[in-house]
Amino acid sequence: MYRETRIQAEGRNAFYAALTEQMEALLADETDWIANLANAAGLLFYQLEDVNWVGFYLNRNQELVLGPYQGKPACTRIPFGTGVCGTAAERRESQIVDDVHAFPGHIACDEASRSELVIPMERDGQVLGVLDIDSPVLARFDPQDEKALRTIMRTIIKKSDFSF
Repeated sequence: MYRETRIQAEGRNAFYAALTEQMEALLADETDWIANLANAAGLLFYQLEDVNWVGFYLNRNQELVLGPYQGKPACTRIPFGTGVCGTAAERRESQIVDDVHAFPGHIACDEASRSELVIPMERDGQVLGVLDIDSPVLARFDPQDEKALRTIMRTIIKKSDFSF
């Protein structure tokens, strides 16, 4: 059962283990992809420190369209190969960007964002979309964050029915 509590954990491994448990509990009895992505964005925004935007962009004919998120209003459409999100989707590789202003073609939706982590959302060889997390702190994300959030992404995908 999901209970809204701030995670108090010693160390990042313990934090991400607790966050994964919270995500599993939050999504346990729901399969609707919109509900699950909305709750996932809310939970990540609430629990992750030093973030100013968390959300999903969904693949619609090789274009990413804004999905459920938490934060300021955002860019609505991003072509594959454009910006950090489009690059992650096109390459099917996570993007950890220490300084978004140094990333060629970065799309600035919130001027306060300084670093970004984007993880492709894939199932059965298809790119469903991406998880996008922004931070106002330079170099906020590292490979440990990416690995843990990729595990959480697999939980979201497993629990969600993406038949549109």
